[in-house]
Amino acid sequence: MRAEALSAPAVVARQLAADQNAYAALGEALRAQPPTALLTVARGSSDHAAHYLAYLVMARLGRLVTSLPMSLVTLYQSKIQCEGLVSFAFSQSGQSPDLVAPTQFFHDGGARTVAFVNADGSPLAAAAEHVFGLHAGPETSVAATKSYIAQLVAGARVVAAWQGDEDLQAALQQLPAALEVAAQQDWSAAVDVLKDADRLFVIGRGTGLAVAMEAALKFKETCGIQAEAFSGAEVKHGPMALVDEGYPMLVFAPRGPAQAGLIALAEEMRGRGARVLLAAPAGTPGAELPLACTGNEDLDPIAVVQSFYPMVEALARARGRNPDAPPHLAKVTKTN
Repeated sequence: MRAEALSAPAVVARQLAADQNAYAALGEALRAQPPTALLTVARGSSDHAAHYLAYLVMARLGRLVTSLPMSLVTLYQSKIQCEGLVSFAFSQSGQSPDLVAPTQFFHDGGARTVAFVNADGSPLAAAAEHVFGLHAGPETSVAATKSYIAQLVAGARVVAAWQGDEDLQAALQQLPAALEVAAQQDWSAAVDVLKDADRLFVIGRGTGLAVAMEAALKFKETCGIQAEAFSGAEVKHGPMALVDEGYPMLVFAPRGPAQAGLIALAEEMRGRGARVLLAAPAGTPGAELPLACTGNEDLDPIAVVQSFYPMVEALARARGRNPDAPPHLAKVTKTN
């Protein structure tokens, strides 16, 4: 897991050097024939990457994006209207029926289908019209790392191409260097705080919520911690009732419109007695976990998760667990 996480900057560089014409063509097609509906199709870590793409599309392009409830097509046989639809499927293996079947259904119904997948020749790739490889290479760790980061980058590339945003495209080209810096950030304070934790809130907001969701999953998978992800706004409703003295919270506060509110939330939770770990750019008051910055604040969440992965791998080992062999899990999960 650690080796694959630390290889992510090289993976991103490899991906950015590939498929440039294909991304540009997809962006041109989306501008020429704007979709009337947008869906993401994904599970697990891949669904968190899809959430990031969806947020970028909604924030930057003003178009609503829906996450497809998988069982609608595979179990309930829903005849979803495909006219004007564009679907985006995310997967590392491209094998699960609940990704393949909806993508095939949409394709057969006349929708435009896009797949981001790491496995050449997969059933998902065969079902989709537009296929973008993640170029992550073989990923043997059960807990996805480099493939998740590659999916985030692929989503950002789609948005940059769709908008024709040269600034975002330039920032993407600078991303491998920024991720190298992010991978070397010292997050050992989190290991010390969380090595005996049995529950945890992970807080993000906006473009950063997708990586908070991913972090919560990794805490469960590799560390056996009952971690839950919430938006910085949502946590102040019902979940607040759980926060008592010493309750651990990890708050991701990268740059962007949500940052000020997240920093204020961290301070408020400290006032309630919570043990807050604030991840924010160096120099932010109260930050214990430093965040590297990228060439565009919308890409900063990718640097956040690059810093997070080595920490959670070390935390798992500090808790006496093997992050490379989580109990009851397999690399490829096939569900309907």
